[in-house]
Amino acid sequence: MNVLSGHDGTNERYERLEKQKLDKVRSQMKKMLTVLAAGLLAISATAEAGSKRKGTATTNRSVRGTHVLTTFVAHPAEKDIVDTAVGAGSFKTLVAAVRAAGLVDTLKGDGPFTVFAPADEAFAKLPKGTLESLLKPENKAKLQAILTYHVVSGKVMAADVVKIKGAVSVQGQQIDVVVKDGKVKVDGANVVKTDIGCSNGVIHVIDSVILPADKDIVDTAVAADSFKTLAAALTAASLIDTLKGEGPFTVFAPTDEAFAKLPAGTVESLLLSENKEKLIAVLTYHVVAGKVLASDVVKLTSAKTVNGKEATVKVSDKGVMVVMGG
Repeated sequence: MNVLSGHDGTNERYERLEKQKLDKVRSQMKKMLTVLAAGLLAISATAEAGSKRKGTATTNRSVRGTHVLTTFVAHPAEKDIVDTAVGAGSFKTLVAAVRAAGLVDTLKGDGPFTVFAPADEAFAKLPKGTLESLLKPENKAKLQAILTYHVVSGKVMAADVVKIKGAVSVQGQQIDVVVKDGKVKVDGANVVKTDIGCSNGVIHVIDSVILPADKDIVDTAVAADSFKTLAAALTAASLIDTLKGEGPFTVFAPTDEAFAKLPAGTVESLLLSENKEKLIAVLTYHVVAGKVLASDVVKLTSAKTVNGKEATVKVSDKGVMVVMGG
């Protein structure tokens, strides 16, 4: 046997084994490259589809046994409140009202605003002829008041709405918020859809049009029918015109039952013309200059009345007590 020639076959077998190993490695690398290419194509296709939706898609999927994860990052809303409402197609009446009230530029402004937006069905619930009347040029101020009553400054998301009992509207009056059994009501209207994002705020859809108070303090008291004695006292004290004025005023108003608790003959005596100055002092002691909402009262310890004296405010677990005296 010629050892130098290697004709015993050992070298040939070794070369064959090495070649087989190399072919196997190349095959595995080819499979890995195929899977990787498929994964990259899937990511590219998903990203392209997501970009058409103004975002990047999120999926978890397997491509030929390899787990591919892509992510979705939502882009900020590009449309403002007005354009969002127009695009939705279910706020045609609201959009028409906003245009008639000259509020388009306002609601297309920087904001941010939170709009409790009545859908077309909500406006349809109004008494016949109400909407047509509001859209007339001569009722523009009234329409503006109603629409701005549906708007709150700032971006208040649904998660925040359920934590509050009220919010001051752009119109100036407070909107009451009630959460019960997992449902949210705004001034009695049901919130049916939330968190419609806009570039300058957010829209929450409600099922009824909410209306601000349109009566002054005196007319409100008269309409309530539980302030007859107070109304008579205001008349006797010649304070009707004052409380029907622009104000604003906050009145801690005693009901008829409250006046009935006074010693016998007290009210009758105060209503006499010779006691007018004393009656004025008593009544103005129940009035505070400015609009102090319940949410503000609970933060006070006292309030200066129009009479000039301080009224003490006490807050406890039982509620709020305004001590008018001493």
